[in-house]
Order: sequence, then C-alpha cells, then structure tokens
Amino acid sequence: MAKGILGKKLGMTQIFEADGKMIPVTVVEAGPCIVIQNKTEETDGYNAVQLGFGDIKEKQLSKPMKGRFDKAGVTPVKFIRELRLTAPSEYKVGDTVAADIFAAGEKVDAVGVSRGRGFAGTIKLHNFSRGPMKHGSKSHREPGSMGPMHSGPGGRVIKGKKLPGRMGGNNATVLRLTVAKVDKERNLIMIKGAVPGANGTFLVIRQTVKPDVIKKNRVENKPHAVNPQKASARK
Repeated sequence: MAKGILGKKLGMTQIFEADGKMIPVTVVEAGPCIVIQNKTEETDGYNAVQLGFGDIKEKQLSKPMKGRFDKAGVTPVKFIRELRLTAPSEYKVGDTVAADIFAAGEKVDAVGVSRGRGFAGTIKLHNFSRGPMKHGSKSHREPGSMGPMHSGPGGRVIKGKKLPGRMGGNNATVLRLTVAKVDKERNLIMIKGAVPGANGTFLVIRQTVKPDVIKKNRVENKPHAVNPQKASARK
C-alpha cells in the first residue's frame, strides 16, 4: 500500500553523519494525522484514504465541516488531503498515522504551495532578455510586441502569451527526496534538501511515484575521449 502523511514545514537546518559529512535538511512536523474517511471502488469508484492534520478551533468551522467531523467521530482538523491507493486502506476511521511510517533512506515526494513572489515582470517571471541600456533605446525591460494585427479595429493578444503577472503561490511537487532522519518522539521527519513553501506551509509527504530512475544512454566505465593535441595525452 502506498504511504503518505501530512505535515507542516518548520524550517531548514543541518545534521551530520557518522563520518562528519554535513547534510542540509528540511524539518517537517509530520503528524499525528487522523483518518477521516476511507474510499473504496465499490462505493466511490476508487481507493483512497483521507487524512487530517493540525488543530483548529470549533468556532472557525463551517457547519458542513463540523457535521462531517461529527459523523466520522473525530477531532476537527485544519488541513485535509486525500491519498490515492491501489488497494483498500488498512486503516480505520479514527486511526492515527505517525511519523514512523517512513524510515531513513526512503525516497519521498513533497507536495505543497510554493512561495508567493508577488507581481513580477517578464524578465524575472519568464527569463526574458532586456533591451539595450543606451540612451537611444526606449525599451529596456518591456515585454515587446503584443502580437499580430488582424482585420477590423485592431489586433488581439494570442492566448498563452508570456506577459507580466503573479509569480509563485502555485501547487508544487519535488520528486525523489531522501528521508535523512525520523524522530518518532517529536513527530519530526528530516528530509534532505528543500521542499516547497515558506515556513509554516502545510505539506503532503508521500511515497515517491518514481522509485526507479534509469538514466538513458548511460554506459558504465565508459573511457574518456583523449585529445592527442593536449599535453596531458602525450607520453
């Protein structure tokens, strides 16, 4: 069965291995998560489990959400996500999923919302090149032509044209991250590298969807090409 847990990004730090090697890690408060609902192919058309994480005041709940938690008989939570499964879930409604579901060395995917960068121009947002910076140029950081002219009163902007707009704040997934350490007592998972979002962002940590990556055209022990014109190649 595919594994997954909900958590909150706390920040980045570094840990050291036994040989003294330093590893940059992201600390994620993972769980405990509550199972809110199980879905099966017979009733819903697919297998999935819904997990909840994070405390929330009852006065902040809407009536439909309050009724949903009351029906399940679980404590209200702030963050709810659904994990697809290939087989019916082994958990029951009300069960708890803790950080020890993962172990050091496993490959995981981190799903979250990337940092919002605000309104950005085309150079920052789409990696456009700027115009000449001399005094004669009237176009330093402008996006350029809007599109072709058409018959009638004027032209139109082609759909999908890269223009200034909001940057960041999108759903993002980082694949094949390595679990560096798991602290069961404090419900912490330390993941090697960076994950999406700012500190305090809710995350979904799941078993990676790409467990095996095969590099194409990779030849083991391939001899390096030798340039006879270089001094290093002369004997």
